[in-house]
Amino acid sequence: MSLRPFHLAIPVNDLAAARGFYGTLLGCAEGRSDTQWVDFNFFGHQLVCHLDTRAAQEQAALSNLVDGHGVPVPHFGLVLDMQSWESTRDRLQAAGIEFLIEPMVRFKGKVGEQATMFFRDPAGNHLEIKAFERLDQLFAR
Repeated sequence: MSLRPFHLAIPVNDLAAARGFYGTLLGCAEGRSDTQWVDFNFFGHQLVCHLDTRAAQEQAALSNLVDGHGVPVPHFGLVLDMQSWESTRDRLQAAGIEFLIEPMVRFKGKVGEQATMFFRDPAGNHLEIKAFERLDQLFAR
């Protein structure tokens, strides 16, 4: 089965900040937009940032313990190849992004070994970017 692009719409409180983060920092090409939303080519997927001008509210500190780390819930993200993951990590570190979970290798030496990192966008949405040396381990048990 070939994978199809997903579509995800998220709230943001500042479209200019979203453009800077997703467009400039992460390198996602901008697609269609209006005064209330903008969509990005999020590594082949459609990510739409919808303006939500209500007062920013800190998301509840919901997390699940995974491999000794509190993984924020909800979150979204990508599975990249290792070289792209490393260059994305380097770009985020150079930009001074604060990581919720620092770039690391999880499940070292086990089925599902993966590089991962967690951070927030300027609106507080949680993202995870991960990579596998062997993509066939993505769903392995």
